[in-house]
Amino acid sequence: MSGLRRPWSDNSPLLSSRKEKQHTSPVSCSSPSSPSSVEMSTAAATTTPRRSIFLGVDVGTGSARAGLFDESGKLLGSASSPIQIWKEGDCVEQSSTDIWHAICAAVKSACSLANVSGNEVTGMGFAATCSLVAVDADGSPVTVSWSGDSRRNVIVWMDHRAVKQAEKINSSNSPVLQYCGGALSPEMEPPKLLWVKENLPESWSMVFRWMDLSDWLSYRATGDDTRSLCTTVCKWTYLGHAHMQQLNGKDSRNMETCGWDDDFWEEIGLGDLVDGHHAKIGRSVAFPGHPLGSGLTPTAAQELGLVAGTPVGTSLIDAHAGGVGIMESVPELGSEAKENDNEAICHRMALICGTSTCHMAVSRNKLFIPGVWGPFWSAMIPEYWLTEGGQSATGALLDYIIENHAASPRLANRAASLKISMFELLSNTIKTMIDELKSPFLAALTEHIHVLPDFHGNRSPIADPKSKGIVFGLTLETSERQLALLYLATVQGIAYGTRHIVEHCNAHGHKIDTLLACGGLSKNSLYIQEHADILGCPIVLPRESESVLLGAAILGAVASKKYSSLTEAMKALNAAGQVIHPSKNPKVKKYHDAKYRIFHDLYEQQLSQRSIMAQALE
Repeated sequence: MSGLRRPWSDNSPLLSSRKEKQHTSPVSCSSPSSPSSVEMSTAAATTTPRRSIFLGVDVGTGSARAGLFDESGKLLGSASSPIQIWKEGDCVEQSSTDIWHAICAAVKSACSLANVSGNEVTGMGFAATCSLVAVDADGSPVTVSWSGDSRRNVIVWMDHRAVKQAEKINSSNSPVLQYCGGALSPEMEPPKLLWVKENLPESWSMVFRWMDLSDWLSYRATGDDTRSLCTTVCKWTYLGHAHMQQLNGKDSRNMETCGWDDDFWEEIGLGDLVDGHHAKIGRSVAFPGHPLGSGLTPTAAQELGLVAGTPVGTSLIDAHAGGVGIMESVPELGSEAKENDNEAICHRMALICGTSTCHMAVSRNKLFIPGVWGPFWSAMIPEYWLTEGGQSATGALLDYIIENHAASPRLANRAASLKISMFELLSNTIKTMIDELKSPFLAALTEHIHVLPDFHGNRSPIADPKSKGIVFGLTLETSERQLALLYLATVQGIAYGTRHIVEHCNAHGHKIDTLLACGGLSKNSLYIQEHADILGCPIVLPRESESVLLGAAILGAVASKKYSSLTEAMKALNAAGQVIHPSKNPKVKKYHDAKYRIFHDLYEQQLSQRSIMAQALE
């Protein structure tokens, strides 16, 4: 295969137009200017001598973002920079070099905007999607693409090329699978690794390190190859509870790996990853927030516009950083609510809702829940077991529904002329339709439209990657009003999926009664209100909307030794904002209960139809 070891060049076409604009006039942290293509937002910031400022970096599906926070958890300034993505069928790929360039641009711009100098940054942390990075012994990218393009060395989290490999692995019935809800998803790393070995043998032989993206970022920043308990436990089948008796999160250090199940890797055909004490997938692990190496290397510090030696905390997956940034964002409820502070957090679920949605809940005891990932020990909050539900397409599904409707161009033009988002315009349209159609309440507008939101499979609690999306109730109408109804029905379908996850978790030992939401969709008032009504419980929004960035910054705060533990830092830097309560109208509950039954019926009908067609093709 050609192009496997093509040397990386900053003059590569990948960066030729977009990134050159960002790097023609390098911006230091104290510079008043910033790259023109970098989007920025800010809150009031005052320069104070010797203040402690924590930097969080979040790499999402489409952009790299940086945010600076003070000691109260207040956002001082943030910036984002787009990253390249290639999509070809089930294959979705990125470039680690491009991602690093975007991070550097975002960090410099955030510092400039917030009027923060490099030596004021007390500590920093990274969060990223659970994408898979391949590099050789020199740290250069190794292609994971059919194209042979060495820039494309990242298999993105949402890539579903490894469905068959996941099925093969799940047929092994390995004991590690019980800690993944009973089955691995094709979005996890072992199926992707097996796919590369089976399909790109030359790349497989060249890779020196396989890393989760957030681990690669901290490695790129510090030179320390220690992996996070978050990434390894949640996405690689590492058994974090092997360290339960070693130490706790308050006395963290890098620990030699003892939680890999070598029999599992041998059984699925990846026994070569066991070689060299698991050198390619991780010899040492640490709790999130553990300080890595000697902090930023001189090279990384110069690229970021920061100071060499700045503490860097062991990383988190982006959704888990959102959990760290929001799980203690609850209103003060009096002394009785604090009676058992360690248990209070176990009644909450964090919704990190963006392109996809992750549902995070913790418990003191391990809870095995079929179809839901986990229990993962210390994967988010040290010494707690994490349960992780999820929906693979939420924001992405809403975008798909809107962009593929005949009314989308007209809607986009109207939204642009009004200087509002398409989501806001659709919400406004829905509100006007209540009176026009004499609907008893907003939700009832979708009486004849029902959506099963499994357009990218069902991650949980059914764990069926082959599940398909369903829209029931289509007509020939192509108006903006019809799109508004379809949009509302899709929002409701997503919320029924969340209700299914919460009820399933509670049926298996959780006691979730409060939701906390962050991410892009949490800023959508219709989306949040429908979730509150459908689940029948309050939803707390954080004071600072950038919870993933805050969670990443908290890692830096812990690494800097400002706080003795991740939990202490969360309590100091998390803060509650608005609380959204469910409707008290009993008719609203009755209506959603009826639609929720139809939601379940749609999947059962799909299974029946799948069986009928399979028999027809025998």
